[in-house]
This record gives sequence, structure tokens and C-alpha cells, in this order.
Amino acid sequence: MTDFATMEMLAPVRLGRPQDVTVEGLLDRLRLTLVSAGYALSFVPSLVLAIGTVLCLALGPALGIGILLAQAVVPATAGLTRAHREVSGRLLGTTIEPRYATAANGVRWMRDPARWRNVGFLWFSASGGFAMSLLPVALLTVPITWLVLALSGAGFVWLLLLLFSGPALVAWWFVTPPLVRARALTERAMLGGSRVARLEERVEKVEESRAETLDHSAAEVRRIERDLHDGAQARIASVGMNVGLAEKLIATDPDAAAALLREARETTMDALDDLRSVVRGIHPPVLADRGLAGAIQALAVALPVPTSVAVDVPRLPAPVESAAYFAVAECLANTVKHARAGRAWVTGRYDGDRLRITVGDDGRGGADASGSGLTGVARRLDAFDGDLRVLSPAGGPTLVELEVPCRTTP
Repeated sequence: MTDFATMEMLAPVRLGRPQDVTVEGLLDRLRLTLVSAGYALSFVPSLVLAIGTVLCLALGPALGIGILLAQAVVPATAGLTRAHREVSGRLLGTTIEPRYATAANGVRWMRDPARWRNVGFLWFSASGGFAMSLLPVALLTVPITWLVLALSGAGFVWLLLLLFSGPALVAWWFVTPPLVRARALTERAMLGGSRVARLEERVEKVEESRAETLDHSAAEVRRIERDLHDGAQARIASVGMNVGLAEKLIATDPDAAAALLREARETTMDALDDLRSVVRGIHPPVLADRGLAGAIQALAVALPVPTSVAVDVPRLPAPVESAAYFAVAECLANTVKHARAGRAWVTGRYDGDRLRITVGDDGRGGADASGSGLTGVARRLDAFDGDLRVLSPAGGPTLVELEVPCRTTP
């Protein structure tokens, strides 16, 4: 099955208005019935792995055989639950993360709450989940079977059973979307990690982000100090020396003093340019004057690649605007350097809680989120608890999605 067909099959569940009978609703319920059949078929591997887990626990302490068996059962369980997280996540229009506490094996597996949630899922999938997913399939297939038998002349009994197929089809119409969604929600609750695990992961991410931000800030301070020392500071020192010499020569050699003062004035202008360059590296003036949307438009105009900008956002806190601006600038710089693109685009919107910006191009694709350029962008966003997502298949196009939680200033 192609990726497109898979995405269509696992499109988010739409509950809608069940009393509205349409062709689209019929096709959607048939799709969800196929998905439900897939859920039901996972009963077999779930039951096998659940029994295997029991054997691991029973045989492990006594003979050690259970430990060897766990080397196959635990990874297989992780693979099965990974598939269910993918399916249920797509049906809910979200991403379900495993949130394993450890990556080790052996005895440490027993200390990982996520592994025990996997075991609970196995028993759910082999019992209540199986019944929940089998019901839509049975409500649809049993009446159809009766209809086929009745039309084939199987007799009066099948015609009688056919009369009872109407309520079954009505029940199938009403219960299929809620049951599939309920199964997906249950799996998200079981496999998505506990609240404590999510908080622990959040704390670890914040600590890591804080350390990286401090390192980045220290490097920025050193860069600014170096730029000031090598640029504006040296020029200003030269101005002071020239003015001092001109003061000594003004009585004895006015022409030489005038030349030194002219040179001092020119050096002063160069020092101002250096200072403006340093300031632009901290917070571009166009960002302060025109906001994020205007600053990105100004940035796009200077690019050698034709770039369209559709960013509609209000004024946001200055640190957020600065981080988003430099993140977009880095993404566009990567496009110019590596993408071989014919065009690029930037879209952005703000929904009151989160700033979302997408930078795309029609280049050759293959962008790596772990590369040095995008890693720097991710680090910049991490300071604001932001996210970076990259979609860049070989051959393109490339989409880099930036998301930053923030609130507008009153």
C-alpha cells in the first residue's frame, strides 16, 4: 500500500452527525470497519506475546530461560505497540510517543513503567479490545452473509434471518466511528505514557535546553565581545589617538591636524557601522520596526531564490520574534546553500497560544533534522519549549515546521 493510500485509510476519525446518511459517510464507515478488522486481527500476536510475557516472568527467576525468552518477547512487544501507536495516532490526528524510561535490556526492562504498560496493552488487545474491534466487523459482515445466502436460495430460514439484518446494519452505522475512536483513545492512554513520565521527560528536556541555551548565550557574549574588540573598540581607540595628535599639531601644522581630524571623522563613521552590525546580530532593527512578518518579508527580498511570504501574526514578545526570525533566516540560508530550489515560501500564523511557521522549498529534498544547521534552529527554539519538524523526502519538497508556544503582550 502506498503512503498516500495509507494516509487515506488512517485519516482521523470523524464522528459527525450519524443521522446524516451520505455516500461519504458510508465510505468512511467502510474504511473504519477495515481498520477495526486490523485491530481485531492483532488479537493473535497480542495473545501470543502476553502468554510469552507470563512465561518470561515464571521461568526467569528459576531457570534463567525466561531472561533469554525476554530477549525476543520484549522487542516484539515494542514493535507491535509501535505499530498500534502509529495507527491510533493517525486516527486521532496526533503523535503518540512511547516514553520509555530506559533503553537498556535485561533486568532494567522490569523497572520501566512503559514496558509494563505494553504488557497491559497486550491483555487489553487480546480481550476487551478484540471484542470492541470485532463488533463493527460482525455487524456489517453477518447481514451481508445472510443476504448472499438468501439470494442464493438457501431457504426460508435465511430469509427470516435477513429480516433481522436491518437493525444490525443500523447499529453498524451508528457505533462504528465511536468504537474505532474509543479503541484509539484507549491505546493512547495506555501506550502514550503516564503523566509522571511526561513530566519527567519535560523536566529533562528543560534542563538540557537550559544548559544548551546557557552555552549558546555564553558563545554569543564572547562573539559580541570579540566583534566589539576587533571592530568598534579598535576604531574608537584610533579616533582618540588621531584627535590627540591633532590637538598637538593644530598650532604648529594646521593642515596635518585637519587631515587627522578628517581621518578621525571617517573612522568614527566606520565604528558606527560596526556597532550597527553588532546590534543587527542581536536584534535586527527591521524586526523592532516592522514586526516578525515585515522582517521576514525584508529577509526574503534579499534572497537569490524567489521566495513568497504569507505570514499573518500580531506583534509578539521580542524574544520570541527574535528567535523565530533567526530560525527562519537559518532555514532560508540552508535552502539557498543546499536545496537547489527554484522557489521557496514561508507561511505563518498565530492561534493565540502558539506561533506556527512553515519554511518550504521545491528543491532536491533530503534535509536532515540532525544536521548542524537545523540542530542550531532546534536549539534556538528549545529555549522557548518550541518544536521543529522536518519533512524532506528525496526529490523534495522540503517542509520545515517551527512551532513556539507564546502569548501576546496585553
